[in-house]
Amino acid sequence: MANGAVRLDLDGRPIKPLTICMIGAGGFIGSHLCEKLLNETPHKVLALDVYNDKIKHLLEPDTSEWAERIQFHRINIKHDSRLEGLVKMADLTINLAAICTPADYNTRPLDTIYSNFIDALPVVKYCSDNKKRLIHFSTCEVYGKTIGSFLPKDHPLRQDPDFYVLKEDTSPCIFGSIEKQRWSYACAKQLIERLVYAEGAENGLEFTIVRPFNWIGPRMDFIPGIDGPSEGVPRVLACFSNNLLRREPLKLVDGGESQRTFVYIKDAIEAVLLMIENPERANGHIFNVGNPNNEVTVRQLAEMMTQVYSKVSGETAIESPTIDVSSKEFYGEGYDDSDKRIPDMTIINRQLGWNPKTSLWDLLESTLTYQHRTYAEAVKKSTSKPVAS
Repeated sequence: MANGAVRLDLDGRPIKPLTICMIGAGGFIGSHLCEKLLNETPHKVLALDVYNDKIKHLLEPDTSEWAERIQFHRINIKHDSRLEGLVKMADLTINLAAICTPADYNTRPLDTIYSNFIDALPVVKYCSDNKKRLIHFSTCEVYGKTIGSFLPKDHPLRQDPDFYVLKEDTSPCIFGSIEKQRWSYACAKQLIERLVYAEGAENGLEFTIVRPFNWIGPRMDFIPGIDGPSEGVPRVLACFSNNLLRREPLKLVDGGESQRTFVYIKDAIEAVLLMIENPERANGHIFNVGNPNNEVTVRQLAEMMTQVYSKVSGETAIESPTIDVSSKEFYGEGYDDSDKRIPDMTIINRQLGWNPKTSLWDLLESTLTYQHRTYAEAVKKSTSKPVAS
């Protein structure tokens, strides 16, 4: 922390240094949150994960200023007896662990349900039994489809915000039929939310639930065959980044008509820090964390990313920058999708005074600059290797 000034919460009270048990600290969100906590606060982090590649720079011996404040524990929470002890040592547990890649929801529905529901059960129980606060990361997918999506295409109510803006306290959770296995993730996440909420109601668990709406930024996801599985399909932004790096057309699933909002990781992490440091305002709440101003169709996102990548890399776009593919071809049988995801920001604004700042163009520029700088050379090498006959 730069200076010794006492940090104050939103109500002007001094913030006590906390010990935070962060499950999934080695992932995209965890790595940015660890950086924020170490750079700007006096809090300590017990960082739990199976991998630590994205936080290696925080664990190097020469970052001795942080050595006392971050400990890495290589743990798979599925079956590790050390988990309860680490929850007990901390003031607050943040659970980021999840399988959260749409391509897996269809092909690995059992893993998806176990990872997002069964594996999270002990975390909730340990927090509740030991009277420890929990910040649990859910997803905007718990909303499923909008009410408006069930109306005829040209119905005027489709344009009414009451039929598509997603509110934590009133919007229903609407999923596709059981054979649409894409909803395995959303259902598991919804059920663990209900369990967390019930622990709060019946056993006094102090909790906050976070519903991220497409957090985007450096270190997000993997680039297939370079720093992740060669066969895997990452989420939309990394999928498109991978295509741009390889000079391949961007694949638009079912025409790229779905609408999404995107928020910059650094804006979103500000919101999480406010939750950590203002328990009296955050406890018992579910928070949408997104940017309703950054809404585009997936097709518009592809066009925008193509332009931004040309600017960042200095390469001209390929002749046909996008191609249409069916969801069955891309994701396999059982895929289904939500149409629009626009977060209502009333609750987080009222409780924490948080608003996102970064425009879609700026967050794409920051992310694609990172992707190009980190991966362009490796991709060139991998694509220029002679293929063994």
